[in-house]
Amino acid sequence: MRFLYTILLWLLLPLVFVRLALRSRRQPEYLQYLGERFGFYPPTVRGRVGEGVIWLHAVSVGETRATVSLVSKLRAAYPDHQILLTHTTPTGRATSEQLYGDDVLRVYLPYDYPFAVRRFLRQFRPKIGILMETEIWFNLIHEGAGAGVPMLLLNARLSEKSAKGYARFARLTSSALSSLAAVAAQTPDDAMRLTVLGAQNITVMGNLKFDIAPPPAMLVLGHALREQFGTQRPVFLAASTREGEEALLLDAWQALGIQALLVIVPRHPQRFDEIAGMLSKRGLRYQRRSENKAVGSDVQVVLGDSMGEMFAYYAAADLAYIGGSLLSFGGQNLIEACAVGTPVLVGQHTFNFADATRMAVEAGAVIRVADATELVHVAQRLLADAAVLAEMSKQGVRFVNAHQGATDKSLQVISEFLVR
Repeated sequence: MRFLYTILLWLLLPLVFVRLALRSRRQPEYLQYLGERFGFYPPTVRGRVGEGVIWLHAVSVGETRATVSLVSKLRAAYPDHQILLTHTTPTGRATSEQLYGDDVLRVYLPYDYPFAVRRFLRQFRPKIGILMETEIWFNLIHEGAGAGVPMLLLNARLSEKSAKGYARFARLTSSALSSLAAVAAQTPDDAMRLTVLGAQNITVMGNLKFDIAPPPAMLVLGHALREQFGTQRPVFLAASTREGEEALLLDAWQALGIQALLVIVPRHPQRFDEIAGMLSKRGLRYQRRSENKAVGSDVQVVLGDSMGEMFAYYAAADLAYIGGSLLSFGGQNLIEACAVGTPVLVGQHTFNFADATRMAVEAGAVIRVADATELVHVAQRLLADAAVLAEMSKQGVRFVNAHQGATDKSLQVISEFLVR
């Protein structure tokens, strides 16, 4: 089955370049470091490779941010080891640069071609490979295990929808999962679904995203942003919005005529100009965050066109909607907002964070709405009720604190294989 999978990858190779070219039209960074995507790394990278490499793969922004507490403890526990972070998207790589600077090695993980994966493993000689969340790459896992690299799947999550997809290729999936040295799942449900598909040596660790602490610098920036936004009117944040959601939100927002300041931060930076055009066509008075100046009382919308400042946006807002949940994208991480103490609204589509969302709703930190119209109506009601917002804020912080500890459990799993 893996042989057939590899043949299919080769047949699809022309489409890989087409896809990169298309994505580069909106995000030119996709054409950078092309050699790395096939296992070819420049001398500047090869010259920095030391002994004892601990390799973590974090595909994009959310996974990269989730590594913060783990990387910090790995550095303390293994000061003589080198941290290597690999990514798949330019935004994930940019997030890593903002978080760690030159303190870690940083490259793209190559596509799942056997020759590329082997070059990667020969180049960096990792002592351990840690795949974050749902990164099940069949050749990568096979080649890593064959090279004597313990391959771990940590902070693992698998929705029912994804599990059904992997089950269609049961033999291939089972072979990969059974080759992993260990799997640490976020929840018992994730562990059960992974076990059914073939995972062994599996434990439940919780979610690393609960262990992330709001950076003090971001909280300071959040207070500065609030001064820019103004303190005379409430601020409603639409965070990490996805394609199609902004139009729905703006339709409902304009229909109700809310006087609060609306701050929209699209999930992907390549959509900043698209949203700016949408605001202009609607005749809305808006200002970009990148202008870095006080927001006039006549401004209706602030476009959050900056990267790596989400904690600051949360700290500056009275209430936040977490994007990707009005439409069927599966939702985004709501834990960061709760950690800052920002009350949260979400839509119906939160299957990427099903357990965290359910627990947050039960805790009273989050309210779920049916659609954009209800979202705006509930936002209007909450923004006028300081007591309810204060209670949601308190419950959000309690909710996050109650579910911390995944980092220590991850470190226990990792240390077993590094000691060996």
